[in-house]
Amino acid sequence: MTQSSLLERLVSLDTNTVSDALDFLGLPGATYGLRPLWKCPKIVGRASTIQLGPKTDAKPTVHLISPVIDAVATDDRVLVIAGGVDGISCWGDILANAARARNIRGSVIDGLSRDIEGSESVGYPIYGRGVTMISARNRVIQVDSGKPVQMAGVTVHQDDYVIADRCGTVFVAAARIEEVIDLGERIASRQDGMVAAVRSGRSVADVMHDKEFEAIHRT
Repeated sequence: MTQSSLLERLVSLDTNTVSDALDFLGLPGATYGLRPLWKCPKIVGRASTIQLGPKTDAKPTVHLISPVIDAVATDDRVLVIAGGVDGISCWGDILANAARARNIRGSVIDGLSRDIEGSESVGYPIYGRGVTMISARNRVIQVDSGKPVQMAGVTVHQDDYVIADRCGTVFVAAARIEEVIDLGERIASRQDGMVAAVRSGRSVADVMHDKEFEAIHRT
C-alpha cells in the first residue's frame, strides 16, 4: 500500500482510536501533554526528527531547526522536535512561515513555542507543552536530525507516522502502521455500533462490557 493511501486512512481516524489500537497490540506510541497550542487542525504525516539541547558556548550557530526545514522536499512531513528546555522556546513565527512555505504539515514539540499568534496567523499547526516569550537564541541549539528522539517517553524514528488532534499526539512505528490502521478501522466501526446501540436504548453496562471490546479481535 502506498504511503499516500496509508496517510489518507490514518486521517480518517483520531488519536483515541489509534491509541486503543496500540493498546490492543501492546505497542508504545500514545503520549500525554503534547497538545495543540492554538485552535489548530489535526495533523497527520511522517516524522522528520530533530534533537535540541542547551547551548554551552558562545560560538554563533545556524538557527535551530532551519536546516531541516530547508531540506524538506515532500508534502508529508511533520517536524518532531525533542529536547526542549523548561521556559525556553523551540519554535517561533519565522520558522512557522518557513515551514508553511515548504508545505510542512505541522510541528510537534516536546517543549514550548513563542510567537504563537504568528503560527496561528498563517494556519500552521503547533502541538507541544505550552507557550513562552523567551527566545531560544544563545540558549538552545540543534544537536542532530533524522535520528531517533524521545518524545514524552516515546521513541520516535525518522519516517514514523504522526497523528495529533485535540486529545494529544500519537506516534506509530513505520513498520507497524498497516497493522495499526487495520485494527483502528475495526475499532472505530465497533465503537460506532456501540454508540448507536446506546442511543437506541440498549443498556450501557451491556454495551461497554469487556467482552464487547474483546470482540474487536474477531471482527
